[in-house]
Amino acid sequence: MLVLVPLVLGLLIGVAAGGRIGNLANIKFRWPWFVLVVLVIREAILLTPLNQVEGVQYVYAAALAALVAWTALHIKTLPGVWVVTLGAAANLVVIVANGARMPVAPALATTLISRGHLGQYVLMGPGTNLSWLADWIGFPWPVRGAYSPGDLVIAIGIGIVVILATIHRPEAGTKLGET
Repeated sequence: MLVLVPLVLGLLIGVAAGGRIGNLANIKFRWPWFVLVVLVIREAILLTPLNQVEGVQYVYAAALAALVAWTALHIKTLPGVWVVTLGAAANLVVIVANGARMPVAPALATTLISRGHLGQYVLMGPGTNLSWLADWIGFPWPVRGAYSPGDLVIAIGIGIVVILATIHRPEAGTKLGET
């Protein structure tokens, strides 16, 4: 849900800066389905009974590592995506440092308080590694939940990518530039 806010803001800022929403159709990246697969894996692990299977957190960590690699592959072709890569890598570091689970601050944890862990999440405690990179940031509105600094960097990166893609002008002589 956090990604929707910078997505909409990026569109508004891009259009206000003279860009066109239609320019988003010009974005070229490899394996667009890959991002959807990773998001489905994440949601399936969190929202289905899979979240009670021990070891499923490693599937999530592997999917996140693959997403970091995917964004890194697009740094030269998708302006601003390096910010998304940085945020996702920060999340991956804290997850790997904590047994393939993202620690969540007790004040923001609901189900975790009684269970200790759920899918790829674990309750933050004294033994948590790199707790400053974990989910400790809460927003009451419009995107309630627990977020990490990496999540915020990812959100900012998505906004930057959308702004840059919206204001990007096709080069003269290309098929798009001729229209």
